[in-house]
Amino acid sequence: MAEPGKTHHSDHHPGACAGGGSWGYLTGIQERLIKAEGREQTLRADYEDKAAQAANLDAYLRQKEEMESTFGALLKQLPSDTEVTGLVEDITRTAIDNELTIESIDLLSEIRTEFYVELPMQVVVEGSFHKIGSFVSGVAALPRIVTLHDFEMKPESSDQHLRMSITAKTYRYLGEDE
Repeated sequence: MAEPGKTHHSDHHPGACAGGGSWGYLTGIQERLIKAEGREQTLRADYEDKAAQAANLDAYLRQKEEMESTFGALLKQLPSDTEVTGLVEDITRTAIDNELTIESIDLLSEIRTEFYVELPMQVVVEGSFHKIGSFVSGVAALPRIVTLHDFEMKPESSDQHLRMSITAKTYRYLGEDE
């Protein structure tokens, strides 16, 4: 035994060396626990996201059906190859109904894109400013999708009589077989 006030190495706790090894072991367990807790939080967040998606699935499906219905309705507004002639007739009738003189309606070359074909036509009409305005409004109201581009108006024989040249474009959806 040691004298009072003096210590020998053998008086230290006998588990001191063993405790150092345990400390290293516990540190490794603690690191794994921290990683597992982080993973748990990630999994919990993923679960909450998926639960919210599942809760909204019916709403998503209704929205998808509504979008498909709207898309189908829009596709029906696009002419087929055989309906282009009918569209030219509709534009002609709209010009005549607005008391315009039709100088020409010329079909231009198709322009193919990835999903649709653009079908442009050059339209030249003559008449008063208000009659031309009514014609443009009438074309916009046709049951088929028609966009108007690159218009040019010039006075003809008088300021009251104008000549308008405009490009009317309609579109045809490219089916999967095209």
